[in-house]
Amino acid sequence: AAVRTARAAEPAMKQAFDKRRRLLCKLINDIDGLSCRLPAGAFYVMMDITGLKGRKTAGGIEITGSMDFTEAVLKEAKTAVVPGLSFGADGYVRLSYATSEESIVKGMARISEFVKSLK
Repeated sequence: AAVRTARAAEPAMKQAFDKRRRLLCKLINDIDGLSCRLPAGAFYVMMDITGLKGRKTAGGIEITGSMDFTEAVLKEAKTAVVPGLSFGADGYVRLSYATSEESIVKGMARISEFVKSLK
């Protein structure tokens, strides 16, 4: 019975994840200097941050790669992302969409404000 119930919920779960995946990509692509491709699977998006290289935060951190971006966005925007350097892609950071739409919108609003503040 439990297996049948889980299988019955699959289409709704897939639809919910697809909606969050598309929402996250739209919000990323709406921010100048950031971009991403719509991923085919998994529960995360690789966000291209190369458009921000050389820019500086209000705190004086220069964005030279994913480690700088990750540190700065956590410190200044209170938002966690995973550095792409961990995956051999220093020009990217990884964001998960295995969370609520509300959390995605809130986190991306913080990232948007952070990016707008860069000099």
